[in-house]
Amino acid sequence: MNLTERLQTSLSAIARERDPYMATAGHFFVQEYIRQQFSQWGSVEIHTFEVRGKACKNLILNLPSQARGEKQDLPPILIGAHYDTVPGTPGADDNATGVAVLLELARKFAGQAVRYPLRLVAFDMEEYGLLGSADYAALLHQQKQQLRLMISLEMLGYKDSTAGSQSYPSPLERFYPDRGDFIALIGNLRTLPDLIGMSRSIRKTGVSSQWLPVPNRGLIVPQTRRSDHAPFWDLGYPAMMVTDTAFLRNPHYHKSSDAIATLDLDFLSGVCEGLEIAIRGL
Repeated sequence: MNLTERLQTSLSAIARERDPYMATAGHFFVQEYIRQQFSQWGSVEIHTFEVRGKACKNLILNLPSQARGEKQDLPPILIGAHYDTVPGTPGADDNATGVAVLLELARKFAGQAVRYPLRLVAFDMEEYGLLGSADYAALLHQQKQQLRLMISLEMLGYKDSTAGSQSYPSPLERFYPDRGDFIALIGNLRTLPDLIGMSRSIRKTGVSSQWLPVPNRGLIVPQTRRSDHAPFWDLGYPAMMVTDTAFLRNPHYHKSSDAIATLDLDFLSGVCEGLEIAIRGL
């Protein structure tokens, strides 16, 4: 299978109703699917946290760095994507695309390691207030664990090249294109060199990419905080979100119409390739 076919296979397994309360069977199925996929590449760590008496699970795969013996002191790059949805949507873009790319990156980096150790995390309960990532970020912070970078994969597969298809929180529309045909990298100021370098790497694969550095934990532009990187911003970690900009572009956001048929799989494949090259370049 080629990359697009592998992503499509993952999307077909993941894009289904999987709200943790209203669609427990779908939620469990997707959790198990991720666990099985991850377990091909190493032992899967389960980070359990409780929300109102319900046990929720982040699934974690650790991959070693290239320099297995020499430099064990390098901090890991954490790549995360949430696997839950809001009730009533199959969540193909939100966030089956992020999880499909996460699984593909696991496959790529297990086969050929990068300079830094990698921690791939499938987060639960994002739609209920970033609860899985907040709990996990707090744990890392408490243990005084450093990160080279945290990357949140949040909706990666919707593209619209029509003029006027892309909207922005004011006044960003003055500085960015009005066509929704790019992937955006949004990071705190600590990630500025990475935003520039990774955008450049992604563009080399033929995918248009824009980057935005946000001061003060994104509080001045609340739309930039709507994914699992925000709890890491709050604790001072270098973190960024990679996104097709969600509701600022995709009319199917949080609706029953967020289906695989609405996605641009060539765009998604390009984003996945670009991210692999960009992460190898860190």
